[in-house]
Amino acid sequence: MPTMKAAVVPELGASLVIRELQVPDPGPGQVLVKMEASGLCHTDIHAAHGDWPVKPHPPFVPGHEGVGVVVATGPGVTLHKAGDRVAIAWLGYACGHCDYCIGGWETLCEEQRNTGYSVDGAYAEYAVADDRYVVSVPDSISSFEAAPLTCAGVTTFKAIKVAGLQPGETAAVFGIGGLGHLALQYARVLGARVIAVDVEDAKLDLARELGADYAINARTDDPVKAIAELGGADVAVATAAAERSFEQAYASLRRGGRLACVALPADDTMTFSIFDTVLSGKSIIGSIVGTRNDLADVFALHAAGRTRVIAEPRQLADVNACFGEVLAGRVPARLVFTF
Repeated sequence: MPTMKAAVVPELGASLVIRELQVPDPGPGQVLVKMEASGLCHTDIHAAHGDWPVKPHPPFVPGHEGVGVVVATGPGVTLHKAGDRVAIAWLGYACGHCDYCIGGWETLCEEQRNTGYSVDGAYAEYAVADDRYVVSVPDSISSFEAAPLTCAGVTTFKAIKVAGLQPGETAAVFGIGGLGHLALQYARVLGARVIAVDVEDAKLDLARELGADYAINARTDDPVKAIAELGGADVAVATAAAERSFEQAYASLRRGGRLACVALPADDTMTFSIFDTVLSGKSIIGSIVGTRNDLADVFALHAAGRTRVIAEPRQLADVNACFGEVLAGRVPARLVFTF
């Protein structure tokens, strides 16, 4: 039987190991995808470490920013065929018939399965995925750039949408990494004034390069005070996996402001004032990835030249070192494993 190399979490908290596994056969309604690129999302690290209340069950293969070519199809596949290039995102399966699915909120489906978490993901040379939940990638977008868009892109695109950002409003993006560098671009596309907040000067330089109107170093300056001096934020997008950053993002809101919670810190609590929330008419919004339609829109925007992906290539054999780079904050935006 043909085999493939895959990065496997052998047990929660352990280093990943590269194993030779059998290439999976696509089952009914599934496609087999030969991977070309797979992005490294901080969620993959949380999964491997078992950081969240609902934990994955090892051994498993992480990865939910996979892009590759369909090489085989299982019975009943009608949407994609061999030779199609597709993206494998976090939402690997939803029931398709609950209130959430038929109401346009498939990402809230209680029967969902998540790629690289509850089902094996894209840190492998091949992966199987549900034909209905992979998304076609336009020819004009490279697999390398499509990979980060498959999660970092669609997640922040959706967050900007659900926060109701309007042209002329002010958006503060907390954390200019894989997610944040795209969030600020979507805010710019909508015509907002953008404030970038991070603790690394290099990332703030990147934010300015990508069109941020202001950049604040939260390590050396109080971002809440600095944003208040700029009039406050109508929308704050919390993309940094640190509870303090969420609290600062909330505190930076002006009256009527909306906080979009995106990142998922291991310490999943934040403190905010109920009094201030009520009297100032503020909103705290949870935003979880995006739908297949959202991802198609993200690809269309990128194909039209409206966004840039900042990423560096890596090899799957170096996965543990790559996790270390992300945790140390040494990554400009995104790392992408190439095959």
